[in-house]
Amino acid sequence: MGVPALFRWLSKKYPKIVLPVIEDEEVEVPDAAGDSIKLPVDITQPNPNGTEFDNLYLDMNGIVHPCTHPEGKPAPETEEEMMVEIFSYTERVVNMIRPRKLLFMAIDGVAPRAKMNQQRSRRFRSAQEAKDKAEARKIAVAEWEAMGKVLSDEEKNKKAWDTNAITPGTPFMDFLARSLRYWVAQKMNTDPGWKDLQVIISDASVPGEGEHKIMDFIRRQRSNQGHNPDTSHVIYGLDADLIMLALATHEPYFRVLREDVFAQDKGNGCRICGQEEAFHFPRCRHSARISRGRTERVAHTLPFQLRASH
Repeated sequence: MGVPALFRWLSKKYPKIVLPVIEDEEVEVPDAAGDSIKLPVDITQPNPNGTEFDNLYLDMNGIVHPCTHPEGKPAPETEEEMMVEIFSYTERVVNMIRPRKLLFMAIDGVAPRAKMNQQRSRRFRSAQEAKDKAEARKIAVAEWEAMGKVLSDEEKNKKAWDTNAITPGTPFMDFLARSLRYWVAQKMNTDPGWKDLQVIISDASVPGEGEHKIMDFIRRQRSNQGHNPDTSHVIYGLDADLIMLALATHEPYFRVLREDVFAQDKGNGCRICGQEEAFHFPRCRHSARISRGRTERVAHTLPFQLRASH
């Protein structure tokens, strides 16, 4: 559950807590036949931001939602295509942070009782809106046919994907968990940057929201006798409550990475080069010095940003 307008307020009142992140891109090279191929990003190399991170935590619902029903572009047709989008998005975040020890992927499980009523009302409203859209589509199809337009059976019977499938206990969430396990195993066997990485997947069968499961894991790790107090943490998610949760950990090196959802609202675009984000997404390579103090500041990237929790 997010905190409306909290990050917008923080970034305006304390603009120096938001800094850019350098993001390496795939390099195109010709193969033996002369065709262009892309070489994947080598995350075994030092982080281009000049700072190395130990642990990366992903609030996976912040990845699943924009990949399954994105804004501003067509949604994937099948659930298999959705999985490919989720894998690509996840890999991009990992390539930016380059965790050296741990990757924790947390999918929302059954929510606490205090939030269930809010979730139920939201999902009922979503179902009603989907029903209204389906009825409007039927009317539009009838009008097109009355105008003499020829539509195939596939176009006439096409149904929108139900976003309520992103709910614990649904077949989609089970498919998502199995797909992530398969993809992670494949990455650990083929990608040198993943070979020595410990990966934990907390799927929807584990109760609790993703961010709460992440914070519980961090607290449990701190109680271990061999825990390194200088461990650096980065958490990815779109909810602004991650700022409050990160502060509550009292970890000295804790950063929050988020996508710049206000890119189109800023008008002046990149605060370094002044160009509109839409024109150089995702190619803005401008960097800023990251503080190396005990309480570290964190960064803003186009379209992602890290932000300070302390």
